[in-house]
Amino acid sequence: DLSTVDVILISNYHCMMALPYITEHTGFTGTVYATEPTVQIGRLLMEELVNFIERVPKAQSASLWKNKDIQRLLPSPLKDAVEVSTWRRCYTMQEVNSALSKIQLVGYSQKIELFGAVQVTPLSSGYALGSSNWIIQSHYEKVSYVSGSSLLTTHPQPMDQASLKNSDVLVLTGLTQIPTANPDGMVGEFCSNLALTVRNGGNVLVPCYPSGVIYDLLECLYQYIDSAGLSSVPLYFISPVANSSLEFSQIFAEWLCHNKQSKVYLPEPPFPHAELIQTNKLKHYPSIHGDFSNDFRQPCVVFTGHPSLRFGDVVHFMELWGKSSLNTVIFTEPDFSYLEALAPYQPLAMKCIYCPIDTRLNFIQVSKLLKEVQPLHVVCPEQYTQPPPAQSHRMDLMIDCQPPAMSYRRAEVLALPFKRRYEKIEIMPELADSLVPMEIKPGISLATVSAVLHTKDNKHLLQPPPRPAQPTSGKKRKRVSDDVPDCKVLKPLLSGSIPVEQFVQTLEKHGFSDIKVEDTAKGHIVLLQEAETLIQIEEDSTHIICDNDEMLRVRLRDLVLKFLQKF
Repeated sequence: DLSTVDVILISNYHCMMALPYITEHTGFTGTVYATEPTVQIGRLLMEELVNFIERVPKAQSASLWKNKDIQRLLPSPLKDAVEVSTWRRCYTMQEVNSALSKIQLVGYSQKIELFGAVQVTPLSSGYALGSSNWIIQSHYEKVSYVSGSSLLTTHPQPMDQASLKNSDVLVLTGLTQIPTANPDGMVGEFCSNLALTVRNGGNVLVPCYPSGVIYDLLECLYQYIDSAGLSSVPLYFISPVANSSLEFSQIFAEWLCHNKQSKVYLPEPPFPHAELIQTNKLKHYPSIHGDFSNDFRQPCVVFTGHPSLRFGDVVHFMELWGKSSLNTVIFTEPDFSYLEALAPYQPLAMKCIYCPIDTRLNFIQVSKLLKEVQPLHVVCPEQYTQPPPAQSHRMDLMIDCQPPAMSYRRAEVLALPFKRRYEKIEIMPELADSLVPMEIKPGISLATVSAVLHTKDNKHLLQPPPRPAQPTSGKKRKRVSDDVPDCKVLKPLLSGSIPVEQFVQTLEKHGFSDIKVEDTAKGHIVLLQEAETLIQIEEDSTHIICDNDEMLRVRLRDLVLKFLQKF
């Protein structure tokens, strides 16, 4: 029930594609926090998605197939699809804008108070422009949420690891989807396969998202093109948001890695694709219609979406180039199985190369990270606590930490393994001023505090107690401070213990005779038989029990007090 959720923290722009469904259709009224590049590039990804879907309107909309009995009869993969009843039609641009208008922008290391109870802080995660890890902390506890992080040197700001230290709990998710592939090796393979195809007169199709890895691929190609003698081959980037994406990447300077930031002050564009555009090597178009069809020349390299090959301009190129074995499609996005993506296009003559580039943490990097930040507990999805099903012998492809990680499944509610034991309470200066600490042991001082505890928005404050009210003449007026409790005059606190033998000697000195001492489980009972009086001495209390003789009780009390420290 999303209406019970108070806050959504968005880690990166790939995580927010379903946001309009939540903010517009579930009764969610909470706050959403994200960094500016996350919101702006997330907008581009959603805009592209909406645009692609709206280009191919469906004449009819069918929903009976979602019935469980019918779904069983459908061909795979539909019959195995999870939670089909919750599948929805794509949202509209209006819903996208409405959802994004509800996001509050935050910057790295900015502390955001939530209801006074906890503070959240986004940290750079190194994976994408504006991608964040989140710290959720109270005064004495700290939970880190690490999702979609990268330790590799790519275009975003590097990951902030230091701030993750001293966590009680570290929640870890969004690791690499292909733990066995090395991103650097894959980029090299991408470039060499691309060059080989183009040299043989074929075209290269790269199904991709309009932001992210494409910036790094263009940068590698920029360095590679001249050395490979491919400078005459045009690069086309086709997406409804291609222009915005290339421009955004150049203006988010403070979210980039250091050497790209420093270029801005030269001034130079931080990314080399600016130069590729100026020299006409890289051209971008909103779609294949219009200008593109006039400028189009082969052999060429086309970057376009959608990586699933189910919609978008990529479908057109798959059909256009699929019949020739000179052409190549290179899959770089790790989100989809390339074999499933290609299934509807079979039989295919074109070559298919799978070079998934996923810069997120792999298991070796995770164990190094955990050794450095040393959280007390690690919480992660169940899948990470065992080797992948396809490679069940690879014990290195799982999270191995001490104590073992707590795992969770989809939609499970977790109780984290720590308790809130302390609260921070502030004390008003004038109250602090009135305290007089007394040393009771060397190095230990105590002071008693009488105060009114004022609590609002989970913030606690000790205020000076109200002064006793002066009696007002005439009619009794209802005072404003009636709800504030009156302060009683305090008796001093007593500490110390009563040595029974010495106490008995003192009583004898003061004329009491016939004294008997009995041991009890908790202490001693001193009986004054002649006075029919009983003194119960326990570790934390002393009772004087005598029959209606107030004078006697006071005398005995004063004798007891001689042995105790007043405070």
